[in-house]
Amino acid sequence: MYKIGVMGDRDSVMGFQVLGLDVFPVEQVDEARQLLHKLARQDYAILYLTEQLAASLESEVAHYKDDLTPAIILIPGKEGTLGIGMKNVSRAVERAIGADIL
Repeated sequence: MYKIGVMGDRDSVMGFQVLGLDVFPVEQVDEARQLLHKLARQDYAILYLTEQLAASLESEVAHYKDDLTPAIILIPGKEGTLGIGMKNVSRAVERAIGADIL
């Protein structure tokens, strides 16, 4: 059975625990890097990362971009959106259909 996890700063991710998602509050980039790789090797089909954390783990997130699992989805953190998630969606749509319709 696949699982869903959420990684980011404590204030941004703890609310997801109420929804039954596995929550992984991280503060250090090195800790987040190791945790991302560990969760990717486990049964996590979807990993939500805050945009602020993903900005620090850009090469690691790119490593899993074309893999079937885990699907890494960026969400805004407590500081608000950085626009990274929307840029990724726009690029994926452009790759899929050949034009940016968003």
